[in-house]
Amino acid sequence: MKVSEILQVKGNILYTVNPDTPLATAVSTMAERDIGSLVVMEYGDLVGMLTFREVIGVLHANGGSVGDGTVRRYMDDSPITVTPTTEVNEVRRIMLEKHARYLPVMDARTLLGVISFYDVAKAVLEAQSFENRMLKAYIRDWPAEQTADD
Repeated sequence: MKVSEILQVKGNILYTVNPDTPLATAVSTMAERDIGSLVVMEYGDLVGMLTFREVIGVLHANGGSVGDGTVRRYMDDSPITVTPTTEVNEVRRIMLEKHARYLPVMDARTLLGVISFYDVAKAVLEAQSFENRMLKAYIRDWPAEQTADD
């Protein structure tokens, strides 16, 4: 299974912010949309990711307040990316090794979407469930063995 297949199932809704967006505004968007990340775009290019990990770091550093900084100050300015042709097992390895819960999907310089750890887990589970159903159907329809008396 490839990343492109996960994006097809997930859909193409993508939430972005500008690096000069106030962090408080970005956090409000994340809370209102029930999302764990925002893609940071500037002049049509991916320049970073803001995830709940960065937000929690800010809250901790500021005694529970997001303060008055901008997204640029706190974003991950070099997020790990994958391509539509990346295999899902490679995505799983990257996510586990790098502790990345969200990966932007890029086709050259074009942002196609973001996949999350949840998206990958769901896709793998659905693929395994489909395979299990097919195997059970195959076993159920297994032809009876012929005996020497037949």
